[in-house]
Amino acid sequence: MAWFKDKVDKDIEKANPSQGLISMEAGTNISSKENILKYTRFYEEIEVVNRGVNMIVDDVADIPCRVASKVPETREKLAITPLASGGVKRARVEAILNFEPNPFQDINSFKRNLIMDFILEGNIFIYWDGAYIYHLPAKNMTVIPDRKNYIAGYEYAGLDEYNTDEIIHIKENSGRSIYRGVPRLKAAARTMQLLDDMRTFQDTFFKNGAIPGLIIKTPNVMSEKIKERTLRNWAQKYNPRSGGNRPMIVDGGTEITTLTDIDFKKIGFQESIVENEKIILKALGIPPILMDGGNNANIRPNQRLYYLETIIPIVRKLNYAFERFFGFKIEEDVSGIPALQPELKEAAAYYSTLVNGGILAGNEGRVGLGHEPMEDPEMDKIRIPQNIAGSAVDATQGGRPEGDSPDE
Repeated sequence: MAWFKDKVDKDIEKANPSQGLISMEAGTNISSKENILKYTRFYEEIEVVNRGVNMIVDDVADIPCRVASKVPETREKLAITPLASGGVKRARVEAILNFEPNPFQDINSFKRNLIMDFILEGNIFIYWDGAYIYHLPAKNMTVIPDRKNYIAGYEYAGLDEYNTDEIIHIKENSGRSIYRGVPRLKAAARTMQLLDDMRTFQDTFFKNGAIPGLIIKTPNVMSEKIKERTLRNWAQKYNPRSGGNRPMIVDGGTEITTLTDIDFKKIGFQESIVENEKIILKALGIPPILMDGGNNANIRPNQRLYYLETIIPIVRKLNYAFERFFGFKIEEDVSGIPALQPELKEAAAYYSTLVNGGILAGNEGRVGLGHEPMEDPEMDKIRIPQNIAGSAVDATQGGRPEGDSPDE
C-alpha cells in the first residue's frame, strides 16, 4: 500500500487490486504443510543429510553483518518506513544481530535455530518484543492473509496472536505460495526415502543373518517334525552371525540349490547409495566434492562456489528481512571467510584504485574492506592524483624559476 497525490493535492490510497483474490485463493489461515517429523528423522538418521544440513547451518550462522546508515540515506532518499514499532538505534540493531539477540541465547545458537527451520520447513519466524528478538518454530506458525494489506497477522499454535510489526518473516522460494516457502529438503524427499530403504534392507539382511533363496532338496518325503528340525539345524549352523560358511556334511541324497544370488557388488548397491547421496547434496546446494576431501585441486573453487551460490544467498535473505524491519542498511561481513579470500584480494585492489584515483576517501576504502575508519582527518579527504595535469594543489608552483632569462 502506498500514498500518492492527485491533481487536486488529495491523498489517495493505492493498493494491489488483486490482493483480495490472492488472499481468497490462499485461504484464511496458511499453516505449515511440511512433514517436519519425516525430514527431522532423515536429518538425524542419514549421515549425508546430517552432515550437509549441519554444514549449511553452521556456515550461515558464522557470518556476521555490518549495520550501516538508515536505508533512506543509502538508497536515493527512498521513503521507507521501518516495520518495527518505535525508533530503534543503529547500535542496538548491531548488538542484536551480532552479539545478543535476547538475554537467553548467544547469536550463533540463535542463528542456527533459524537456519534449521529454514532448511527443514522453508520459513523463519522471529518475534520482536521492542528490545530483543526470539525464534518461533515455523511448524507451529500460521500466516493470516489480508484482503487488502497482504498479511493481517500471525498465530502460534492457534493460541498466541501477533501483529505484523512484531514478526520478522523470512521465506524460502516457492512456486505455490507467496506466503510460505518450500524447504530445500523437499526436493530430495524421494531420494532420502530411497536411501533410507536401502540402508534398512542392508541392515536387515546382515542383522537376520539371511542366506536368501536357499533351497534344500531331499529324495524322500519328510514329516513336519523332521522338516522343522532340519531347518532349525541349518539356521543355527549356516548363519553369518554365528560364523557362517562353516563346513557341513550333506548326505542321504540331499541337494542344495540357491533360488537367488544377491551380490551387492553385482547389483551396484554401494554405487547407488553414493549416487543418491550426491543427489541429496546437490539439492541442498553443496558440491559433492567437498564431502570427498583429499588432495583435490577442485576443492578450492568448489568452496567458493558453495559460499557464493548457497551460503551468501541465505545470509542475504536474512539481512534483507532485518533491513526492511529495522530500517538500516545491513550487509554480510565476509572478511573472515577463508574460502572467499581471493575475492577479498580483488576487493582490496578495487578499493585501492578508487582511493588512489581520487574517487573515495581513505576511510571509505577501509569501511569497504571491513575495517574501522581512522581518526586521522586526512583519511576523510579525497586524494587528488598528482600525475593528472592541473591537479596540483598549488598551480603557481613548478616550472621555470622567476627572474631567470631564457638565455640562462
